[in-house]
Amino acid sequence: MAVKLRLQRKGRKKSPFYHIVVADARAPRDGRYIERIGSYNPMTSPATIEMDRDKALDWLNKGAKPTNTVKAMLKMQGVLYKKHLMKGVAKGAISQEDAEAKYLEFISTKEERIRNRFEATRKAQMEENLKIAGLDISTMSAVAAATKPAVAEEEE
Repeated sequence: MAVKLRLQRKGRKKSPFYHIVVADARAPRDGRYIERIGSYNPMTSPATIEMDRDKALDWLNKGAKPTNTVKAMLKMQGVLYKKHLMKGVAKGAISQEDAEAKYLEFISTKEERIRNRFEATRKAQMEENLKIAGLDISTMSAVAAATKPAVAEEEE
């Protein structure tokens, strides 16, 4: 039986939401699946991917083939990198401790980049909302700076 890691569409019309599932290759897109290992929401900015990395790695090691989209998600989540490191451990090219250290470093830098991107998006949305409301960003920062000392004096 050929097993694939693929997306299963959920959500309303023009508002997609996907489950990342392990399914038989012959099953319909939104049909039966073996196991659900995560979710993907393309409607957020940036897109939100939640995945059980250990289950995904386990299924890849069992021979499941990811679709192109899921393969990109696995790269982004570091699952394919961990599989690569585990091959090196099996061959004796790298120790288990070194592989874990490299993987944790990779994950921490990746999560930091994602966190920075969320913050930049949130800041851009706030600036756009202020612009729509007819408020100048520099004026708002000047008002915020002017009110901070006044609030601090009132508290004392």
